[in-house]
Amino acid sequence: MSVERLGMAFSSVWDGGNATWPLSEHPILQPAWDYLRQNHESTLRSPLFPVLLSVSTYLLLVLLYTILDLLAPTWPSIRRYQIHPDHTVTWANIGNTLALTTYNHLLYIFPAAVAQWLWRPPVPLPNEAPSMAAFLLGILGCTVVFDFQYYLWHVLHHRVGWLYSTFHAIHHQYRQPFSLVTQYLSAWELFSVGLWTTVDPVLLQCHCLTGWAFMIFNVWVSAEDHCGYDFPWAMHRLVPFGLWGGVLRHDVHHLQPGTNFAPFFTHWDWLAGTACAPSAKLRENESEENNTKAERNGNGRKADKGA
Repeated sequence: MSVERLGMAFSSVWDGGNATWPLSEHPILQPAWDYLRQNHESTLRSPLFPVLLSVSTYLLLVLLYTILDLLAPTWPSIRRYQIHPDHTVTWANIGNTLALTTYNHLLYIFPAAVAQWLWRPPVPLPNEAPSMAAFLLGILGCTVVFDFQYYLWHVLHHRVGWLYSTFHAIHHQYRQPFSLVTQYLSAWELFSVGLWTTVDPVLLQCHCLTGWAFMIFNVWVSAEDHCGYDFPWAMHRLVPFGLWGGVLRHDVHHLQPGTNFAPFFTHWDWLAGTACAPSAKLRENESEENNTKAERNGNGRKADKGA
């Protein structure tokens, strides 16, 4: 059963049992969908649109987080939400991560997008918008499927040494992530993530509007997982019962790479015994290690000068 049919079945429950609650004849999203089709149809039908949507969403998010990173050292109101307040994101960090992101997109992503644009015909747009139930269930379904796919990929690329050193180790160069580390990836990992984000809505037969919304949601929560801030509106604070891993658990993964492999939910890590809850003690140990390294480097420089 497709997500659209499941959403229709879910909505039809309100019509059963001689219910007197009237339902709208048109989906709630229909006016917005009509506006998009009437004013931006050529853009939406282009095979390049999903790529531009994903990249622009990512750049906007990392721009906002990077501004916070640069202001945090002098703004206590921002620094109070940092997971590692003693860690400063430098211009060298920003330049290094941004350089690899730009390289991957120019060398791999945009050529693949252009090839798809030349090879693939324009995407047909349905007249009807998805129901709100189908829209939300579609995003949830794609998130659950993606979470499982990446969990398997992630575990495999940590447990097999060659895969880790060849494709995934570059992402773990930063033990204290910031937003630009989100796509500080090998081309293979970036391709895998992009493939699942594109294909999963097709597999679940989602409306194209649902697929685009899932793409934005995926980029948003991925950037949040690496942002380095524990804000009150973070996803792990909004989803109850500890079902969502979020930024704190992913931060633990960068400190202890054998734990917390799932990108979003926590159930696979709990079932596999790879879950590790965030703790202040773990961050304190990391801070002490950094201070020790800094002292050693400082002593080494003094010794060189003395020599």
